[in-house]
Amino acid sequence: MKVLITTVPFATEDRLPLDLLEREKIEYVINPLNKKLTESELLSLNDNYDVIIAGTEPITDKVINSFKNLKFISRVGIGLDSVDLISCRRKGILVSYTPDAPSKAVAELTVSLSISLLRKVQLSNLRMHNGHWNRYYGKRLSECIVGIIGVGRIGSQLIQNLSGFGCKKILLNDLNPSSDIDRQHKNIYWTSKEAIYRESDVITLHVPLTKKTHNLINLKEIKTMKKDVVLINTSRGGIINESDLINALSNNLISGAAIDVFEEEPYFGPLCNIENCILTSHMGSMSFDCRTKMEIEATEEAIRFCKSQALKSAVPNEEYIIQEEF
Repeated sequence: MKVLITTVPFATEDRLPLDLLEREKIEYVINPLNKKLTESELLSLNDNYDVIIAGTEPITDKVINSFKNLKFISRVGIGLDSVDLISCRRKGILVSYTPDAPSKAVAELTVSLSISLLRKVQLSNLRMHNGHWNRYYGKRLSECIVGIIGVGRIGSQLIQNLSGFGCKKILLNDLNPSSDIDRQHKNIYWTSKEAIYRESDVITLHVPLTKKTHNLINLKEIKTMKKDVVLINTSRGGIINESDLINALSNNLISGAAIDVFEEEPYFGPLCNIENCILTSHMGSMSFDCRTKMEIEATEEAIRFCKSQALKSAVPNEEYIIQEEF
């Protein structure tokens, strides 16, 4: 078996994933370009690989068909919009992922972005680097109504993280509301997305990119929000319409935004010129512990496949159904 590791960075902080492959005498190659690969760059690589340990690069139908020996994709992370699951199923290629490992890091980054926006940390930082001393008024989380759209692994972890801040209210929306969360936490209410848009001081998104969530928030939704709301997306690019967000921020329709994910990555678009928008480079999972855990879990799954053992984190059928609808 030959393994291609496309995700980068990989094993830079902890070499264990590579040690595991070498211990099993599995041949591997790490992404030779050391960057997120485009479809054409993937197509240019040697196609003689049985397994891909993948990041967020586009593993499209064209890529899948070009890798003649490909039998298994082990995704480092939780999002699956970058892998053509339907093409994989047609070709008999198995896919697994690491859904639990990134949750704590993404939820923690979401809290930090919320506080930075509410207290205008990014504006003060920018002004001081340009030689200006400005002191900004801001809100504390305890004064805020926080709206969470998507209450899966990351959304649930975020609720736990927020519990110590004493938020005024936390409004939740999910396709499958859980009564357990209501019992475990105070001041939590299940409601509609529309109510979250109208009432929240902080709105944060934790949903997969699907047909139903693509452009979930556009100018129509933004116009129903409070003028001082802050909007955070650490889930997937394409869930907030980027053009409409640029319009809203440029015209002060909302107070600010923090965006970690983009439709095209790396991103160097117009949001880079908007001061009240914090931009991070798809680094929600990039804490030392969570990223290393993701890499180890994805590698262990690849090794299980190479040794014809049962997979522990095969992508469930509902993910294929979601993508088929998309």
